[in-house]
Amino acid sequence: MSFLSKQKIKLNVKVNDKFEAIRLAGQLLVEAGHVEAGYVEKMVERETLSSTYLGGGLALPHGTNDSKHLIRSTGMSILVLSDAVDFGGEPVRLVIGLAAVGDEHLEVLSSLALMVSEDEEMERILKASSEEELLAIFEKGLQLS
Repeated sequence: MSFLSKQKIKLNVKVNDKFEAIRLAGQLLVEAGHVEAGYVEKMVERETLSSTYLGGGLALPHGTNDSKHLIRSTGMSILVLSDAVDFGGEPVRLVIGLAAVGDEHLEVLSSLALMVSEDEEMERILKASSEEELLAIFEKGLQLS
């Protein structure tokens, strides 16, 4: 099971609010077998404790500390939203769901932060025309194997 695959990428997604976006990102992780179903509500709970907005139009929802036992393997899902939704007062168009075993999320976080800190790269991500194109951008940017 790969960390990221085109089955876990959705483009031009319409959601009503951040919680719908989080649930969708989490459901993709469930369907891929990375997490048990209960992890999705832990992602929502985490968002109610503090925003997962990272800056530059990116949110990185993930579970609470007490949800680690619900993670089977490290994985990531990506939603590119058709319209921005509010995450703690900030507009978000890129939602990346994350489940990580141990400290693997730290490496992913630092790579993601570098990727989206470049305006051109964020623009490429938001304008990707297919799941394959977006997967290629992330594979290169995160140096996934």
